[in-house]
Amino acid sequence: MRRWRRRPETVAPHLLAHLRETVWGPAEFVGAPPWRLVAEGLLTGLLGAAAIVGGTVAGAWYALPSLASGEGALVCAGATVLYLALIGAGRALIGIAAVLGVCLALQAPQAAAGVVLAERGRVQAVEVTSVQRGPGVTAAHGRTFCSVSDGGVALDVHIWRGCDDATRPGDTVAVVYDPKGRIPPRGVGGDLSWRGPLRGLAGTTGALVAACVLAVVRSCRITPAEPG
Repeated sequence: MRRWRRRPETVAPHLLAHLRETVWGPAEFVGAPPWRLVAEGLLTGLLGAAAIVGGTVAGAWYALPSLASGEGALVCAGATVLYLALIGAGRALIGIAAVLGVCLALQAPQAAAGVVLAERGRVQAVEVTSVQRGPGVTAAHGRTFCSVSDGGVALDVHIWRGCDDATRPGDTVAVVYDPKGRIPPRGVGGDLSWRGPLRGLAGTTGALVAACVLAVVRSCRITPAEPG
C-alpha cells in the first residue's frame, strides 16, 4: 500500500512560522505596531518595575523582612512574567523579561537601603580601626574596606565609601546611619539624595520596560490560534 507523504517544501514553511510565533510571538500586524499595544506594554513594564522597586523600598522603610530582602520583588517579577505568558507573548521575550525582572529584584534591596538612609539617615564621624587592602581584597572587589568604631564600640560593618588607599587606622571617616536601626550604616560618598541609589537601577528598569513593550506588541494576533 502506497504511503502519502507531505512534500518538505509545504511542511517546512508551516513549521518555521509556528516556531517563530512560539519563540517571538505572532506579531500579526502590518506597518507600525498598534498604539494600544505599545501603551499596554509600557504600562505592564512600568507597573512591574514600580512594584519591584517600590515594594522593596516600602519593606526597608517599615522593616518588613519579606519585602526588604527582595522576596516580594521576585513575586512581582513573576506576576509580570505570568501576565506576558497569559497574553500569548513569545517564549524568548518572556524569558528575557524574566531574567531582567529577577536582576532588578536582586538589585532592589541595596538601592532601597540607600533610599532610606538618604531620607532619614544621620551622618557622623567614626574612627577607622583597620584597613583591608591588597590583592585579595582590591582585586576581587575593586575596593578598599575599613573597619570602624564609634566611641570605642566597634561597628559590625565594613565600609568602602570614603575608604581608599590613603586611609589609615586612626583616621576619621563619615558614615550615615539609620536612627531607627533598621538599615546597617554605610560610608558617605557620592550623591546623598534618594535619586542616587535609584539611578543605579535605571539601566535594568529601562531594559525590563523595553522587553515588556516588545513582548506585548509581538503578542498581537488577528487570526484565531490554531488548536493544538
